[in-house]
This record gives sequence, structure tokens and C-alpha cells, in this order.
Amino acid sequence: MAPLVAGSTWRRGVFLLLGGVLALPYALLAVTFAQLLTGAEIPRSLVFALLVIALVIAVVPLLLDGSRALEIAAVRALLGVDLPDPAPGHRGDRDTRLRSALWIATHLTIGALVMVALITAVPMALAFIAQQFGIGADLVSRERFGPLDGRDTGWLTLTGVVLLVGLGYAVAGLGALAGSMAPVLLGPTPAERIAALEAQATRLAERNRLARELHDSVGHALTVATLQAGAAREVLDTDPEFVRRALAAIEEAGRTAMDELDHVLGLLRETGGDRPSVAPQRTLADLDRLVSDARATGLAVHAHRFGDPARVPPAVSREGYRIVQEGLTNAARYGHGPVTLRLDLHPDALDLELVNAVGRAGRADPGRGGRGLDGMRERVLLLGGRLSVGPHGGRWLIRARLPYEGTR
Repeated sequence: MAPLVAGSTWRRGVFLLLGGVLALPYALLAVTFAQLLTGAEIPRSLVFALLVIALVIAVVPLLLDGSRALEIAAVRALLGVDLPDPAPGHRGDRDTRLRSALWIATHLTIGALVMVALITAVPMALAFIAQQFGIGADLVSRERFGPLDGRDTGWLTLTGVVLLVGLGYAVAGLGALAGSMAPVLLGPTPAERIAALEAQATRLAERNRLARELHDSVGHALTVATLQAGAAREVLDTDPEFVRRALAAIEEAGRTAMDELDHVLGLLRETGGDRPSVAPQRTLADLDRLVSDARATGLAVHAHRFGDPARVPPAVSREGYRIVQEGLTNAARYGHGPVTLRLDLHPDALDLELVNAVGRAGRADPGRGGRGLDGMRERVLLLGGRLSVGPHGGRWLIRARLPYEGTR
């Protein structure tokens, strides 16, 4: 008896009845044309012409993408089948439309049968059961039940109970059958699966890009502020002028971090009505300022640049700037001694190299647990370049090559 009281059975019943309700216009249309065909007032040729038009109008909704989307929503809500929504902007192919039309036709047919059964069987069953208690006995006594007329021994009551129980099990079974058919007829096609995977990959790539931007920009600003604050604390009583410069640098770093954070949050909102955030597009043209900020923290940086940054494609210039920024941040946090930065701006690629002494004992290893190196690798990979990071001959070496091809 569990299926009769289960919530899933009631939801399945609602789903089937929904199909019956949707089938009513088709039933009325069929009755109307049946009456027209049996009548003699309207020419048969006109009736057949109207019938063809009506069939076209009746079939078109079964083939629409919107009808499939509504059926998927109903199946997910009432049958508990986890079907993905159709990919936005993806039009169903011929096979998808035919499968969807077959599903809708099946839904309407089964729903119509269930509705007829409810309209006829339920009142009859209730009347059979009620007459046992003297309710509606006159109505039942007027009916003819063959050789058992006038000799009711309780079989009418039993018949009523069997009708109700059987109808409940039929609804549960038909609903379960519909649930098993739904993935076959409404499930995603291979093209839709590919489109969904591509959309997911795009979302993940965008999320990773925002994470890289946030880590590299805000992380660099916080590192500069932390180092400046630590240096100012050491000479607070002996060098007020340095403290003032350090506080100014901390203020500038905080302002830069706020601009970068506002930019990333603007990208996350993605609301068309809002004013689009202006991205702080740092490029290799801003490299001198980046090096100056690093030197202001007490880090000795020897920068060598060969070539014109204006000839570097914007995408390569932006990613190259971020890689240098992350390298200088790691050198300030984990390294020891001066940093040597070399940029070779070739006609077809950018080569950059950043070298510093390996950090002193007790300092964190930049190659473990951090996200900065992962961000470097992702940036280089997206541009089809090469990256080498790690200790080399007692030094920490970052070497990257970013090709220009495909980025202009």
C-alpha cells in the first residue's frame, strides 16, 4: 500500500493529469471534425481542407523548442527526473524534435486515459462503497449487474475498493514508466552535451581568470604595503622621512588594490544595466613603475629591457606584466638578495627571465601551497607559451616565453 500514500505517486498523478488537460483541445477538435464529417451541410472537400490545416496547427506545438523546455521543467518538478535544461541559443535538430514530439504525444495520450479513468472510475467506486452504508443505495439499485442483481453480498463494496486501489497503482506505475522514458526522449543530445561542457569550461576559465587577477594585483599591493609597514616600523624613531615615504607608498598600494578589487567585483556582477567597470589594463609600458614600487619596499631590482614594449601585442603585454609582478612579489616575500629581471622583446615572442637568490632558511617556499605559480602557468598556457620555474644553481629562476602568434 506504500505507493498509494507516497508523495511521488501524487506528483505523478498531477503530471499525468496535466497531460490530460493539454489533450482536451485536441479532443474537442476531433469531436468537432467528426460531427462535420457526419453532417451533410458542409462540403466534404472543405471539411478535409480544414482538417489538414487543423492537423498542421496541432502538430506544430509538439515540435517547438519551447514545448520541450516546458516538458523538461515539468518532468524535473513532478517526476523527480534530473534533466538538464536545453543549452541557451542551441536549436534542436530533427532527431531532437521528433523525440520531443513523441514524448509530448505520449504524455497527452496517457494523461487523457488517466483523466477518463478518474472521471468514470472514481465516482463509480465511491458509489459502490457508499451504498454499503445506505448512501446512494437507490442510485446503485437502479443499475443492472447481471445475475447478482438484488443479491449484493458485499461484492460491490469490494469492487469499489479494488477500483480505487487499482487506479492508484496504475497512476504510480504509469508515472514510473514516464520517468524512465523521459531521459530517452527528453535527454540532451550529444551536441547539447558538448555545448554544456563548453559553457562550463568557459565559466571555469573566466572564474580562474578572475582569481588570477585578484591574486596577482591585490596580492602584490598587500605585499608592498606589508613590507613597507615592516620597514617603517624598524626606523620609526630614526628616519621619519623614510616613514613618510613608506606611508605614502602604503596609501598608493591600498588605492591600487581598491581599484583592482572594484574592477574584479564589476566583472563578477555582470549586470547589463550597471556602468561597466574600467579594467586597469597594466602592460609592459607600466613596468618602470612596477620596478620602482618593488624598489621602494627595499628590494634591489636590476631590470634590463631590450626592445620596444609598444610592439608587443596587448594580450602578451598584459600577461607578461602580471608574470613579472608575481615574480617580484614572490621575490620580496620569499627571496633573498637582489633580483635580476631581463626582458627580450623579439619580433615574434617575448622572453622574460627573473632570477633571485633562494630564500633564507625559515622562509616559505614559493613553489608550495601558493596560487601565484599556478596562475603563471595558466597565463602562459593560454598564450601557448613555455614556463620554467624552480631552483637552479642556488637561485630561484623564472623563465617564460610568450609567442605573439594568434594574439594580435
